[in-house]
Amino acid sequence: MKKRLKGFFQRLARWLNVREMRQHRVKAGVYIIIRLILVSLLTAGILNGKWENVMTCVLTLGLLMLPLFIDRKLSVALPSVLETIVVLFVFAANVMGELGAFYEKIPIWDSLLHTVNGFICAGVGFGLTDILNRSERVKLSLSPMFVCLFSFCFSMTVGVVWEFFEFGMDMIMELDMQKDTVIHTIRSVMLDPGGHNVPYAIQNITDVAVNGQSLGLGGYLDIGLLDTMQDLIVNFIGAAVFSVLGFFYVKSRGKGKVAGSFIPRRKAHDRDFLRIARESSEVEQDIQEKSQKVP
Repeated sequence: MKKRLKGFFQRLARWLNVREMRQHRVKAGVYIIIRLILVSLLTAGILNGKWENVMTCVLTLGLLMLPLFIDRKLSVALPSVLETIVVLFVFAANVMGELGAFYEKIPIWDSLLHTVNGFICAGVGFGLTDILNRSERVKLSLSPMFVCLFSFCFSMTVGVVWEFFEFGMDMIMELDMQKDTVIHTIRSVMLDPGGHNVPYAIQNITDVAVNGQSLGLGGYLDIGLLDTMQDLIVNFIGAAVFSVLGFFYVKSRGKGKVAGSFIPRRKAHDRDFLRIARESSEVEQDIQEKSQKVP
């Protein structure tokens, strides 16, 4: 019985990666606090029958497992700063943004998150090229400019795919992920009285009626276009800022602390604590099996 309990706690320690958590106490603390909050919200959602909140919490808990998957299955080391910010980003987007209605309470909340997303994804793209450059299977020799260009394009691609997802959810699931914007001027060639390809402008719009009923918004309702373009623009800014930092990071041979804190790397052999724990456990198991066979 004692051996089974000991084996259980050893497997639990390996699963939690306790040794690495001890070296990164801030990251471990953020994980623990956010998971406790999510479990509390999940429980409250079940008790109150708010199943949309429950699904959001479950999705967030699943997303928080991605860094763990990357660390263990791909043997890629995520810098503590990057991993902590990713965890906080997921929490800010799903829990604070959706459940806390921060998207409506703080108008710039969505733009801030998309800017951070552009910066983070550029760092991930930068890390991918670095991992491929060091891979024994793939032989690449990329210039610093190309690496920065790839990281920028990778970030922008992620941003575009996310906007595709928002558009798809709005069209298929009848949601409103592409938040609408109230504007006071519209220009369209479809309004040209002469039927020509000339944009006709309606300015100083203070009210719009649909089917004879006023919307009461104080202007014209733009259906998601401005939100999408604004998201892509701030994503562009975040990606561009990191690409510039990444260029100087490469030129200075990895001495830039800011860029280096956001670039995933292949795990060093002596820093792969999960592998070390697994190998130690296998050695102990072999020793126990051999000792049991000895008469």
